Amino acid sequence: MRNVSWFKLLWLVLGAMYFLIPLLATLQFSLQEGRDEYGFGPYKYILTDPLFRQSIWFSFKMAIGTIVLSLLLLVPTVYWARLRLPRLLPVMDFISILPFVVPPIVLVIGLLALYRGAPSWFVATPVILLCGYVIHALPYVYRSVDAGMQAINIHTLTEASQSLGAGWGTILLRVIVPNIRVALLSGAFLTLAIIMGEYTMASLMLFNAFAVYIAYVGETQANPAAALTIISFAMTWITMMGLLAIGRRAGRGQAQIGGAR
Repeated sequence: MRNVSWFKLLWLVLGAMYFLIPLLATLQFSLQEGRDEYGFGPYKYILTDPLFRQSIWFSFKMAIGTIVLSLLLLVPTVYWARLRLPRLLPVMDFISILPFVVPPIVLVIGLLALYRGAPSWFVATPVILLCGYVIHALPYVYRSVDAGMQAINIHTLTEASQSLGAGWGTILLRVIVPNIRVALLSGAFLTLAIIMGEYTMASLMLFNAFAVYIAYVGETQANPAAALTIISFAMTWITMMGLLAIGRRAGRGQAQIGGAR
């Protein structure tokens, strides 16, 4: 404790209080069933509500679909750009940050206007929402994949694989992807957390996503809304802790492959 700055410790305590006090107050309110009466009734109400299960399952499926589609699009694209078309990287960087600039409400209106008159299997189903989610998650997935590609020597790995007779599909799936698995997991977990909490696009497209259900409960129920807040907060932290644990474990076991380009 001799080397601990009390000024820094004070700010650490203040930061912890700023974070924990509202959370504890929400937890206390979520357990309140009446005046001076506490229990798990609000949590039981939420966990037994069919709309809760439907909404969270819908958002989970959309998140998985977004992860799969995003990785299928971006992993080959980033790999080929870094291997053969490095001049396109600044353009790809610029495109990847556009979802930060364009608000989700503008993106939804643009998608609906663009696909007006499209077949009903596309515009009247969650497929159109999935397309919007892929664009929404683009900055996070692209940055994760690009960072993973930068961390390995794809030129050396590609040349070594080709010298052994491997085709492009084998190189990508059995050489590149295993070496960037930490980056892929990072992008996947971030996408999962983002899509599970996305509200604007699902609400405007009239889909009952998890965030829409949270907003509905917040407008109609007081204590269950607080319980749902704690549940969603726990889900987010479990996701982040899973990302941290898997990243550390995979990082320890990842081989370091070098060589001249």
